[in-house]
Amino acid sequence: MSLTETATQVVVDEEAKRLPKELSPDQLARRRFYRNPTAVIGVIVLAIIVLASVLAPLISPYDPSAIDLESIRQPPSPEHLLGTDSTGRDVFSRLLAGGQVSLSVGFLAAIIAVTLGTLAGVLAGWFGGITDTVISRIVDIMLSVPAVLVIIVLAGVIGPSVPLLIGIIALLSWPSSARIARGVVLSLREEEFVQAARVLGSRSGYIIRRHLVPGVLPPVVVSATILVAEAVLLESSLSFLGAGVQPPQSSWGNMLNEAQSLTVLSSMPWLWVPAGLLIAATVLSAMAIGDGIRDAIDPRKNK
Repeated sequence: MSLTETATQVVVDEEAKRLPKELSPDQLARRRFYRNPTAVIGVIVLAIIVLASVLAPLISPYDPSAIDLESIRQPPSPEHLLGTDSTGRDVFSRLLAGGQVSLSVGFLAAIIAVTLGTLAGVLAGWFGGITDTVISRIVDIMLSVPAVLVIIVLAGVIGPSVPLLIGIIALLSWPSSARIARGVVLSLREEEFVQAARVLGSRSGYIIRRHLVPGVLPPVVVSATILVAEAVLLESSLSFLGAGVQPPQSSWGNMLNEAQSLTVLSSMPWLWVPAGLLIAATVLSAMAIGDGIRDAIDPRKNK
């Protein structure tokens, strides 16, 4: 190679380095998400709440179930940061322990619901025919069932418990994910890469695993964040009504049970405001993360 050609190659290489590199769709999605301040704040807030709940046994100053009749309804103080409740239990310790229960119900119910819904939606969209008809009719029936009423009835018959809450919420929440997955699969099955896989003799199991499920995951993840928020709200509502988590086990919902008295509402806000704020922060953070993911994976946004 001559000296002139070498110099030219060096110049071309330098120019290539200055040119902006083409980002992959995943990199573009991550960049859009990180540039969304609301979504980033939601991640930070939810991460703090989850971390505090996980570390509750280490950072709780008191046993959340320990009763102290000499410290009933004490206001916040250096000894009890958020005061005490109607039986003298430390509110801060119960908040941390309640977070473990409420978040466990929210995340586990969402994971189970999304898993069932994705599987059902993919099968309905891919196979069509009778399979699609049966699954679609089941989805329609499940969407018409009032979740709160069903859980209250089952709690009265079987007895309220955390596993019951998780199972019923998941079984009543999967249809929304199924509809999303079915719609995505109906569009993907007509794409050229899926048709090519069928022509080459690929089995349905391989096509579903290799092509359809990865295409369904992004919108389903958005649905999962919404389901987490809905499950936390539903657990809190049911526990407030007495059909959810039962004392002495704490949850944010049954801590709000203290707010049934006008005296407590007006003069003892430490008994209900902290739990209400944590429920609101968790739900809003999950919704913000879901909106951020939805905007990040939107193909119409290419910057």
